[in-house]
Amino acid sequence: MNAEVEGRAAAEKFRQDHRLGQQPLGDLVALIEQSAKVDVAVLDVGPDEHGLTMCDPQRGTVFIGVARTRHPMRQRSTLAHELAHVVFGDWADNTGGDWSTPSPTESRANAFARHLLLPVKGLKTFVADVAETNLATLSAIVQRFLVSPQIAAIALEQAGRINADTKREWMSATAPQLAVRFGWSDQYHALQADSDQRRAPQRLLARAIQGYAEGVISVQAIATLRGITPEQATTELREAGISPAQHPVPWTDPGELPEVRVDLDALDDALNAMDESLETATEPNAR
Repeated sequence: MNAEVEGRAAAEKFRQDHRLGQQPLGDLVALIEQSAKVDVAVLDVGPDEHGLTMCDPQRGTVFIGVARTRHPMRQRSTLAHELAHVVFGDWADNTGGDWSTPSPTESRANAFARHLLLPVKGLKTFVADVAETNLATLSAIVQRFLVSPQIAAIALEQAGRINADTKREWMSATAPQLAVRFGWSDQYHALQADSDQRRAPQRLLARAIQGYAEGVISVQAIATLRGITPEQATTELREAGISPAQHPVPWTDPGELPEVRVDLDALDDALNAMDESLETATEPNAR
């Protein structure tokens, strides 16, 4: 079984297991966290970084990190690609070879991402009533499924709607170009703003907020996780009706304290013995 077939089969199984049907997927961060039980964070990283998957072998916990970016379709592809490494459990694979040639593991993850984001069956249903497949069709697919034109063009060829030459031509298109040309640039700008925001892992943030409500975690910790100022965090929490619990310090009435009896006889004996030793040491020597 080659990488394309394996990736497609795994993507179809993931959709089936999580009852996702053939429809476009919404917020991928939330979907991955809720379905795969994996913590996901959108981070400030370098311009050449896209995503990574890490696993703690001792606790069995998995973490996905992706870069915040002004390219929302790329971020979704990266999220789906990293999810593939979780599904296949191959995050530790490292060929250490020629990075210009994708490894079978990476090719399989790419195939998984494409078929997860844009299943061929879902595409066929979407274009079933389209008589002529043209650039407007490509734009509609990109807008509806929130995928790159490259992923859409590959899927259209696999669905038998375009030939290889048209696929190669359309793969040079970009989502911003299609958005401007076909009138959905406002939506694209909103997608850009969303993908360019830091996001903390939801489960981690929820636990931190619970700790804040219990009075054991500072608002600074919440602000650091969110990437905002403590003042902003305090305002958001207060508006949501969340404030740290005030735990009263219990004080005991002096009359309720138990009577304590201290035997000082031993101390008196020790002090008397010390006095006698000092007196003996200061007596003049007999001549």
